[in-house]
Amino acid sequence: MDLSHSRPGDKEGGPAAGLPGGLLWEQIEPPSHHLSPEERALLYEEALYTVLHRLGQPEPNHVREASELLRYLQEAFHMEPEEHRQMLQQAQKLEKPIFCLKATVKQAKGILGKDVSGFSDPYCLLGIEQGVGPQGGSPGSRHRQKAVVRHTIPEEQTHRTQVITQTLNPVWEETFILEFEDINTSSFHLDMWDMDTVESVRQKLGELTDLHGLRRIFKEARKDKGQDDFLGNVVLRLQDLRCREDQWYRLEPCTETYPDRGQCHLQLQLIHKRRAPKASRSQPSYTVHLHLLQQLVSHEVTRHQAGSTSWDGSLSPQAATILFLHATQKDLSDFHQSMAQWLAYSRLYQSLEFPSSCLLHPITSIEYQWIQGRLKGEQLEELATSFSNLLAYGLSLIRKFRSVFPLSVSDSPARLQSLLRVLVQMCKMKAFGELCPDSPPLPRLVTETLRTGTVEWFHLKQQHHQPMVQGMLEAGKALLSLVQDIIGDLHQCRHTWSKIFQNTLKIDLFSMAFLELQWLVAKRVQDHTAAVVGSPVSPEMGESLFQLYVSLKELCQLGPVPAERDGVLALDGFHRWFQPAIPSWLQKTYSVALARVQRAVQMDELVPLGELTKHSTSAVDLSTCFAQISHTARQLDWPDPEEAFMITVKFVEDTCRLALVYCSLIKARARELSAGQKDQGQAANMLCVVVNDMEQLRLVIGKLPTQLAWEALEQRVGAVLEQGQLQNTLHAQLQGALAGLGHEIRTGVRTLAEQLEAGIARHIQKLVGVKESVLPEDAILPLMKFLEVKLCYMNTNLVQENFSSLLTLLWTHTLTVLMEAAASHRSCPLASSRLKIALQNLEICFYAEGCGLPPAALHTTTFQALQRDLELQAASSRELIQKYFCSRIQQQAETASEELGAVTVKASYRASEQKLRVELLSASSLLPLDSNGSSDPFVQLTLEPRHEFPELAPRETQKHKKDLHPLFDETFEFLVPAEPCQKDGACLLLTVLDHDTLGADDLEGEAFLPLRSVPGLTGAEEPGEVPQTRLPLTYPALNGDPILQLLESRKGDREAQVFVRLRRQRAKQASQHAPRPGR
Repeated sequence: MDLSHSRPGDKEGGPAAGLPGGLLWEQIEPPSHHLSPEERALLYEEALYTVLHRLGQPEPNHVREASELLRYLQEAFHMEPEEHRQMLQQAQKLEKPIFCLKATVKQAKGILGKDVSGFSDPYCLLGIEQGVGPQGGSPGSRHRQKAVVRHTIPEEQTHRTQVITQTLNPVWEETFILEFEDINTSSFHLDMWDMDTVESVRQKLGELTDLHGLRRIFKEARKDKGQDDFLGNVVLRLQDLRCREDQWYRLEPCTETYPDRGQCHLQLQLIHKRRAPKASRSQPSYTVHLHLLQQLVSHEVTRHQAGSTSWDGSLSPQAATILFLHATQKDLSDFHQSMAQWLAYSRLYQSLEFPSSCLLHPITSIEYQWIQGRLKGEQLEELATSFSNLLAYGLSLIRKFRSVFPLSVSDSPARLQSLLRVLVQMCKMKAFGELCPDSPPLPRLVTETLRTGTVEWFHLKQQHHQPMVQGMLEAGKALLSLVQDIIGDLHQCRHTWSKIFQNTLKIDLFSMAFLELQWLVAKRVQDHTAAVVGSPVSPEMGESLFQLYVSLKELCQLGPVPAERDGVLALDGFHRWFQPAIPSWLQKTYSVALARVQRAVQMDELVPLGELTKHSTSAVDLSTCFAQISHTARQLDWPDPEEAFMITVKFVEDTCRLALVYCSLIKARARELSAGQKDQGQAANMLCVVVNDMEQLRLVIGKLPTQLAWEALEQRVGAVLEQGQLQNTLHAQLQGALAGLGHEIRTGVRTLAEQLEAGIARHIQKLVGVKESVLPEDAILPLMKFLEVKLCYMNTNLVQENFSSLLTLLWTHTLTVLMEAAASHRSCPLASSRLKIALQNLEICFYAEGCGLPPAALHTTTFQALQRDLELQAASSRELIQKYFCSRIQQQAETASEELGAVTVKASYRASEQKLRVELLSASSLLPLDSNGSSDPFVQLTLEPRHEFPELAPRETQKHKKDLHPLFDETFEFLVPAEPCQKDGACLLLTVLDHDTLGADDLEGEAFLPLRSVPGLTGAEEPGEVPQTRLPLTYPALNGDPILQLLESRKGDREAQVFVRLRRQRAKQASQHAPRPGR
């Protein structure tokens, strides 16, 4: 983009070209409010004269004492005491003015109806009664008389209003000037009369409406013809009046006949005529009042500034009193007072500091009372000039609003908003439209002013940041400072200034300023980068360019989004200007991070930061270092998708490389610190910290996808990269680094585990070698204390993840050692019992009430097998025999196939006789075990285990020749208590045999009937109808039963050997007669 041509905002001139009269604000000098000595003396004389000849009672908030007003005037005009004394004497010698009462009869209401019609034809007579002092009493105390005015005031001093016919609420709006000499001895009188004309009785009867009208006719008949009716009067002592009065007065009666005679609205003002001061004789009253107002307001502002406070627009009581007296005595209209206030304030505002809101009141007053014909030509010209001057001055302030209304001053926004409101109200005035018809619209003037002021502010800032030493690095720093100032200014525009201009003038200051400033910035940045990147970029220059790039990125983010723009911005695509600097930025980022990592490791003492934070200082520094890399990547946020992908790949590669470098450095640091340590515990401490540091590093590395916004990057580069390229590149890098860290962590944890495994194995060996007299619970105490100390230590020094890994390794090793010990002491129940108890306690220890390994990690296949083996090995021979029968009962319950045949029995127990009754009914589908294809079956009945029923010999049925489905129908009774029958494994063993005459009987099969299921055994009631039970025949396990193997290993136990021998015999018989396939 070519930025060499100029922008509209760079040209000279500006909004003032359209001001009224075609004046530039540089050419407009605000009119001076300072007076010449002669003018000042005349104005001072005028002010003194006003105070000396004060009339009326003071207003509520005005100053009563003349001496206080004179002192204030001396201070306001900066008069020396002698000069003040002379001027005061001179003013006292001047001829007194003619005192007058300006009386305006506005209206009346509720007056009496004196005519036959019920109405009146009222008019008023008014005048001043003079010479009535206090010694004569007040007028109200004298005897009432009808014709007060007619009888007490000369006719030539009497004034009369018009007659308002046929009304009870007349409106006159008539003003009279009544002269008087002494306010203390003068009274104002007003009589209200009903005008009567001569009418015939016939005419009056025609107007008759009711009986009251008839009564009036008779009354009129008694009066003299043409005599007016008295309606009421108002009498006021002048010395009781204030300078201005505007109120309703009660009409007083002459008798008590009609006490309520209505009210009359009067406006009264005490004024002067023929004032003696030269200013009053030589200048218009309006002009003199304007000068006096300027002088007093200027003094008010200056006095507040001297006291380090700002004037809020409120006049002091002294100034308000003097100005009020002067305006009243000179009989200035409200309109002319507003005019004077406007002219004075608008002039003073351009030279003194006070709120612009003071201008709103006179603007409103002028607008409300505006009639162009009320002003003379020179007054109209003066007013038009004041409009033009204030508009030009206001625009000059707006042009420099950044310096005139700094945000460092809290009330600056309010002051600017007040100024804009004044300008808006002024430009909306009828007077402004008539006197300044050629003035352009205010929004256009302000917009051009703001644009010009923004350009001027930019050049001023650029000059301010101009470096003292010429060079590309210094120029870059200056340009960076300039851009940062612009960003700050735009933030202020958006959050503060733009709202003000938008609310008052609908001007979008922020957008206008952004467009102007981005153009100016783009030209200078493009020139700077073109000059810099042409040669190799030094690290310092690269850092300067990076900061400039980041600032420009922030600047662009302030602007409108592309969808809302009207056109192309000058800063669009600015990142391309910085493209050659990217390699230096990436190298600088890696170099700084590497140096920081090396420094962090070198200063690390490998001590945990605290009880909850178990890694050391270098891990914290490394986390901060990686966070800075991620922050740099987010700052860069390269717009081009393909290049952004390559930059991210580089960031990930450097981060992963730093992680592996850190692992090497921290391990070397641990070896360095532990080289001189004789305490192995201290070395273990350091190893724990190293492992925790690596675990912390793994957590930090795992956050890279989030910190570098891979998901957003994948969406951006989806159109330019091949499918899966991001996954194969970035994720492969990350997984490689995590795998390397995982290996390092596992190695460290494995080293810690090895230090504990030898101790665990040693204690387990000691456990099985303890004397037989020592209880198993006591025998395992050394092992548990050892683990408690070591695991508490590791839990304190390792983070939870690594501690869990350590527990897993130790648990696996412990199970292996226990398996070996159990295998070597297989035939020793005592040792196995100790190992069993040790396993139970170790499970509790490693679970640690949910803080250790979870049940799924504890109950491995190895654990379950070891638990079963130890359960068996620790049992006595009788317990093992009992378990054997439990397993055969379980096998019987799970057998549904009758391939070996089945037997049918009925069994019941009579508790009263302690007899077990067994009816062996039949057998069926037996295997033919003889050579003739048949068998000679019989059934042997025994109660097992034998040690529970030692006194009960086995029973047998009759032998049946050549019968595979024999019917036995034999009953057997066993005298046996109920208690042994209810134990686990207690059963009736039915052994079906094939009788052989010449050799040993062959085994047809075995059936097991659990005794606890026999009716009558578990209840107190005798059994009723006993059901039949059909039991499929089973064979013993052909591959050897583990319980039998364990019993067989106990060579010194005769009972065990006898039991094993019998069961082996049955197993051997079963193996000789396995069922044929397909049977």
